[in-house]
Amino acid sequence: MTVQGTDVRLAPMTAAHADAVLAIYSAGIATGTATFTAQAPSWEDFDRDHLADHRLVALDEHDRVLGWAAASPVSGRCVYAGVIEASVYVGDDARGRGVGRALLDGLLVSAREGGVWTVQSGVFPQNSASLALHAAVGFRVVGTRERLGLMTHGPLAGTWLDVVLLEKRL
Repeated sequence: MTVQGTDVRLAPMTAAHADAVLAIYSAGIATGTATFTAQAPSWEDFDRDHLADHRLVALDEHDRVLGWAAASPVSGRCVYAGVIEASVYVGDDARGRGVGRALLDGLLVSAREGGVWTVQSGVFPQNSASLALHAAVGFRVVGTRERLGLMTHGPLAGTWLDVVLLEKRL
């Protein structure tokens, strides 16, 4: 597919992408508007915490990772087996070019094909780009958790942040 003039293809995320995925994750963490997480996990922890069937990378024509999307289970209870939480991160130089949309669209296809019935995300209100992306692919706001957590890093360190809860029913 072509995303704003750049050839981009989606591929399953593998351990070969680990360094690039974790570097993009670290850059997202540094913005202070992406996650409460203070540092990227090890690849082993990332691999354990994300569903193998629902992990994608966006690659350019040189197989450079531009961004990634992955899903985590929301609960170990069987009633929530069809509910996942999505994460999407795009590298600094690929933001604003449709890479996040391609990744989230791809993750939704993967989820639907995998029998998932609900995809949810939690986004800080300050992250307007992520909120717009989720709205563009049909997520709806189901509520806001106020003052959910204290930011410990980035420009919002020391600030209690709300989290907008979003979901898309498949």
